[in-house]
Amino acid sequence: MPRLAAAFQPRTEVRKKAEVARSGDSEVVLSGPGGVGKSQLAASLARDLRDRERSGEAGLDVLVWAKATDPDQVITVYAEAAEQLQLPGVSSGDSATAAQVFLKWLETTGRPWLVVLDDITDPEAIEGWWPDGGAGNGWVLATTRRDDAQLSGQGRALIRLGLYTTEEARAYLRRRLTDAGHPHLHDPDKADELAEELAHLPLALGHAAAYLINKRRTMTAYLTLLRDTRSRLGDLLPPNADTEGYGRAVTTALISLDAVAEADSSRLAQPLLHLASLMDPVGHPAALWTTPPALRHLSTTRPPQRRWLRQYHPPVSEEEVRSALECLRTYALIAQDTDTAPIRMHALTARAVRETIPADTLSAVARTAADAIFSLWPVLDHEDRELSAALRANTIHLEQCTHPVLWQPTTHPCISQVSSSLTDAGLYQQAIEYDQRALRRSNDIHGPDHPATLDARINLAVSYSDAGRVQEALDLGERVLADSERILGADHAATLDARSNLAVSYGDAGRVQEALDLGERVLADRERIVGADHPDTLSARNNLANSYGDAGRVQEALDLGERVLADRERILGADHPDTLRARNNLANSYGDAGRVQEALDLRERVLADRERILGADHPDTLDARSNLANSYGDAGRVQEALDLRERVLADRERILGADHPDTLSARSNLANSYGDAGRVQEALDLRERVLADYERILGPDHPDTLRARNNLAVSYGDAGRVQEALDLGERVLADSERILGPDHPDTLRARNNLATYDDAATAVQQPNTATPTTAPDLLPSSAPPTQPL
Repeated sequence: MPRLAAAFQPRTEVRKKAEVARSGDSEVVLSGPGGVGKSQLAASLARDLRDRERSGEAGLDVLVWAKATDPDQVITVYAEAAEQLQLPGVSSGDSATAAQVFLKWLETTGRPWLVVLDDITDPEAIEGWWPDGGAGNGWVLATTRRDDAQLSGQGRALIRLGLYTTEEARAYLRRRLTDAGHPHLHDPDKADELAEELAHLPLALGHAAAYLINKRRTMTAYLTLLRDTRSRLGDLLPPNADTEGYGRAVTTALISLDAVAEADSSRLAQPLLHLASLMDPVGHPAALWTTPPALRHLSTTRPPQRRWLRQYHPPVSEEEVRSALECLRTYALIAQDTDTAPIRMHALTARAVRETIPADTLSAVARTAADAIFSLWPVLDHEDRELSAALRANTIHLEQCTHPVLWQPTTHPCISQVSSSLTDAGLYQQAIEYDQRALRRSNDIHGPDHPATLDARINLAVSYSDAGRVQEALDLGERVLADSERILGADHAATLDARSNLAVSYGDAGRVQEALDLGERVLADRERIVGADHPDTLSARNNLANSYGDAGRVQEALDLGERVLADRERILGADHPDTLRARNNLANSYGDAGRVQEALDLRERVLADRERILGADHPDTLDARSNLANSYGDAGRVQEALDLRERVLADRERILGADHPDTLSARSNLANSYGDAGRVQEALDLRERVLADYERILGPDHPDTLRARNNLAVSYGDAGRVQEALDLGERVLADSERILGPDHPDTLRARNNLATYDDAATAVQQPNTATPTTAPDLLPSSAPPTQPL
């Protein structure tokens, strides 16, 4: 029986479960992955029973500890026990017979006994040597990595033993280092970090503590080594740090594959383990390993067969993959709540497995994992937000633990997919941080002038734009365009894309004429290079129509919008998503031209089309519903606008989440409808929430945050809180001038609103003509009305 480890943690909750099971005459099987302390806990429970006679309670007359990885080990221990008990019919030359005699004696004896079967690998092989405690005087305690039905039932309680809790890991490290005479090596501020890096695995923490003691290393220095992906676990958790007598290295304890290989008839368990080790330990979709890229790769990992004069690799079936995963689950190398639930792997197990992947195959394994991720990604992230989030996390983890594999020889499309997925999810700040890292990676590997690096810069510029960092988007867009023209040429497709993106940035910055001029050039270039009917040309024509609208050239915007719609209907068809967008944009132009009914009619058609073609919950359908609400408002159908905006908000909260920027926009629009309906307090309350949300999610300087602040100032004015409207209006104007520039349309509107608040405040201060309660009515009739944005 092993001695208890130094600073042993009693694992109180699991111990209680074992005691309850024993008191109910159930045998106990402690199950868990390698290194969690199953044998240590079993030894502690056995000692407790053995030593009870010293406290006056019934103790044990017979305690047998048998290693159970192989039946021969159990037979040998049983035979030795029979000899020591001097049981009749035992001969020293026949271990099997002696072991059988011992088992029969256990069934009938009245003496209290305990048999511990430690580390059962093959339950079927051990079943015939499992003692029968039917007489009520004996108890069997077993440990195993396995987690299957075979070890429960028949009066056995399967109790799972997991990792140390934060408190247990903290207590272990403090006591272990102190008892060894080195309390100065314990750093309370770093102990939790060390436990986290070692994923709270008891065996690993034991080896790490011994390493600190032997090397006199501080926790900070050790953490630096541990986080260096070039360091190997065998060096950081070496066998000579096994001061507790486990008899094996951490890596061996984590990934002992002999039993797995014997049980795995598919011969896929090890290659699947290699793939899974590259994924996020928190979990990855099980469906990854039945995608076509994964199945193709797995087929090459088995020996080829010969057909006629050629060798070939027979295809791998999904059922074979599921069987191999079941085998890995059974031996606790992976964890999964159901056969379709996300697959989890202990972080140290994953690292140990990664270190066994041959260097000449790592690239193929990693890029196969990336191909599987990319093939599983939803076409539209909103269709499965949970899956998209999991794929983002796994791509990031895969890139980090295999760098620079996903960048060589070419950048894998997964890298860019994460950026667009973060943007689609409204996680603009995370998108910027990710794109900045990706740009640094690409620059280091490919160089600043490589097309992949230009693409990375374009992604970052788009993320800046989405996050409202207008000037940064514009500055980067100008540099990207200049570099694209220099490196790729003025007419390269990527250069045209960069020119188009820059035109959009000019529009965002309120530089309307520059956006318009560049948009006209983009359209001319597209028509010349790819032709008048190319989809990119149609998009350029559409963008130019939008620029005409921004410039107040309403009729030109309308004329071009009608042409774009006609072209898209002719070339792409009436139901193509781009055709629906053209129809939507034309409706906007009708609205700008004051053709309210035509805008309303067309928006009703757009909504009906999008519901029919894209579905009721597609983001473009939600946009169409929101635009129709705007038309209802323009037509004076206030209640219909309000009702529809309430539905849009509910839909966006349900589909996109409460904090998605589109949801915030829906909340802002609903507040506008409350204001239009005269529900002043509801408008004010909702606008206060909208502003708080925008400041929290997008930051205080995002253009949408400025608009929310402007709208709240309008509500203060509507509620007669003139001084608050004036104070907030002054801040809005100052912020708009600083962030958007003095000539931006939103800045002009903020200046107009501030003048109105100032006139109202002056009117309120006039004696005999105004009081605080009448102040809202004293806005000069000649003053332009305040305008929500």
